[in-house]
Amino acid sequence: MSQDDFTEKQIDSEQVFDGRLLKVFKDRVRLSDGHESTREYIKHPGAVAIIALLPNGKLLMERQHRYPHHRDFIEIPAGKIDPGEDILNTAKRELKEETGYVAQEWRHLTTIHPLIAYSDEIIEIFLARGLTGGERKLDPGEFLEVMEVEPGEALQWVREGKVSDVKTVISLFWLEKISRGEWE
Repeated sequence: MSQDDFTEKQIDSEQVFDGRLLKVFKDRVRLSDGHESTREYIKHPGAVAIIALLPNGKLLMERQHRYPHHRDFIEIPAGKIDPGEDILNTAKRELKEETGYVAQEWRHLTTIHPLIAYSDEIIEIFLARGLTGGERKLDPGEFLEVMEVEPGEALQWVREGKVSDVKTVISLFWLEKISRGEWE
C-alpha cells in the first residue's frame, strides 16, 4: 500500500439542508495535489442493528416499507441513535420497541460504514441472545411485520436477492462466521 497522503482539507462548509433526520453539507476542499474541489455529503446520527437470536435458533427479522425504494424490505431490527444515547441502550430500546423482545446477553460485533462516498453514517451491529417476548411499542407512523426465520433461510434470501439491505447482509455473514466458530 502506498504511503501517499490523500487527505482532503476543508476550506469552507455550507449546510444546504437541515432535516429532521439528515443534514446535507456542501464543502470546498483542498485535494492532496493542491487543487480545490467540492464535496457534498450527508450527516447522519448513526444507527444500531441487532442480530436477535431466539432460543429456538431462529432470527427475528422484520418486513417494512422503505419509501426511497417504494417497496418492502426484509431486514434485522434496527434504529437511529438518539443524541447522547449510549449505543447499547439504543439497541435495547429498538429491539423492545420494534419486536417486543428483551435480551439477557448483548455483544457488540462491529461498526460498519454503509455509505462512505456521501454519508458519515455508521451502524453499530449487536448480537442479542436469551430473548424473551413482550409487547412492542412501535413509534407513531412505524409499521412492520416481525417474523422468525431460520438463519440458513435468511442467507438463502440474500443469495436470491430477497434480502439486499446492507446492514442485514453483513450481519448475516457475521452470524454465519460466529455459528461456524470461525469468528468469536
